[in-house]
Amino acid sequence: MDNATEVFQPLQADDPPVVAGYRLAARLGAGGMGRVYLSHTQGGRPVAIKVVRPELADDPAFRRRFSREIKAAQRVRGAYTAELLDADADGIPPWLATLYVPGPSLAEAVARRGPLPVPAVLWLMAGVAEALQAIHGAGIVHRDLKPSNVLLAADGPRVIDFGISLASDLTSNTATGTAVGTPQFMAPEQATAGEVTAATDVFALGQTAAFAALGEPLYGDGPSPTVLYRIVHSTPDLSVLPAQLRPLIARCLAADPEERATPAEIVEWCRQQLGRDADAGAGPAVWREVTGPEVRVPSPVADPTRVTPVADRTRAHTLPLLAPSQPTRPDEPRARRRRTALIATAGVTAGALLLTGMAWRFMDATDRLRHRDAAGSSTPGQTGSAGPSASSSASAPASGSGGRTSAASSPSPTVSESPRPVAHAGQLLDAKNSLSFGEPTLREDRKGDIRFDCKDVGCALDSDTSVFVQIFGDTGTTLDMCSLLLAHAKSHRLPLAAAAAGTEICVKHSSGDIALLVVQVKSTAVPKLAFTTMDMTVWRAV
Repeated sequence: MDNATEVFQPLQADDPPVVAGYRLAARLGAGGMGRVYLSHTQGGRPVAIKVVRPELADDPAFRRRFSREIKAAQRVRGAYTAELLDADADGIPPWLATLYVPGPSLAEAVARRGPLPVPAVLWLMAGVAEALQAIHGAGIVHRDLKPSNVLLAADGPRVIDFGISLASDLTSNTATGTAVGTPQFMAPEQATAGEVTAATDVFALGQTAAFAALGEPLYGDGPSPTVLYRIVHSTPDLSVLPAQLRPLIARCLAADPEERATPAEIVEWCRQQLGRDADAGAGPAVWREVTGPEVRVPSPVADPTRVTPVADRTRAHTLPLLAPSQPTRPDEPRARRRRTALIATAGVTAGALLLTGMAWRFMDATDRLRHRDAAGSSTPGQTGSAGPSASSSASAPASGSGGRTSAASSPSPTVSESPRPVAHAGQLLDAKNSLSFGEPTLREDRKGDIRFDCKDVGCALDSDTSVFVQIFGDTGTTLDMCSLLLAHAKSHRLPLAAAAAGTEICVKHSSGDIALLVVQVKSTAVPKLAFTTMDMTVWRAV
């Protein structure tokens, strides 16, 4: 891939800027489990963040399987695997982080340059077989080894997604009785929903190697049932393969799992075929020919903590290498923890914070936040907590926003002129009603400012008049926080895949009114019956 834009895609409006403390720098792609993003550790090391797709995240059974698979995958240590570094099966949404491998997948490399030369296929088979030794040694069967799950680094292949595919595939396929895996690279026992063992991965390795040598699947393309029938009932034509590869690939593709080569036998056979090149370590030179020049990885997203007071900067050297999913200092003052979560969320959506003026504004807001927390609660006329607890305490009548002229660019109010929050608890949204900044807040039609929509893939909040930002981090979001995050918001649609009970969402109307939505209940498993219940707190523009 000569152009970095082919690898690193810019974040879209429905991409989160931060996942569990990891600031996202680019989108890497998507797969059966979800989307994959580029991020970095606190020390600057690139990592790949995989975020689980909504329909899986909503399934409690998936989360349980995902948790078990994560624990098993964390035991895998091998030179030819992409190590699993961090994960949270109970996250909102569930996610995992692996070392980022700077190189194309085998599928991408073949699509770009065509079939690989025989030495490269031998190095590929040896490396993947060694990876399978590490994976099987941890008690895991990959189940979905294929060209897109083999990345080609400058020093050899890396196998990814080991073990993890089981959780997602069982969720989506087992209920209908279909097989687990990718049809073109399944073993016969896998295609017939039989017992899956380590030998199943060896069959997939044989198919993957044949793909690398031919530039296309050995069993051909076409509808899945047709391909699976060929795998189960026919013998592949190996005469199309280079003669040097036929004996080993034939053993990998034996119909009887007991007759297939073991990963250790594959490594040894490849070493014998490579001869002196294996002992001389000639693999990297081969890979450079296959992968081409290494694409430059984007730099980490700028850390907005650089604009925090000097007293807070002294903590920087004590941060862990990996960004944690939960605060690591439970005894830390609440205001500082909340400010850290806010900063991480604003890392992408408010890059202009690095400007001097915005830095002053942020410091001013956080100083007022610290003062509010020290006092224990908000006083009338000041910005109050907009969480569920605020819903019962704020009872001032709301004035409608209908007929207002646009004032979206007006500055956030200062402490002395902050409006009082007006709370509307338990607002139920479904496909037939909507929420409005004016009165009545809950409308029995779709003409309000905020609509709940499940027509497309997944459910979302949608608006013609307002923009959304979801809060990732501690709860208790204030007007100042919402104003800060909404200053550069442009998205009129917010997917709810990452939302759960307690999730907070800032909304800004074109009039300048700001609202905080707090999710109480979300039910999206059956789109036709989907609904959500939210508490809504509104601050009128002054």
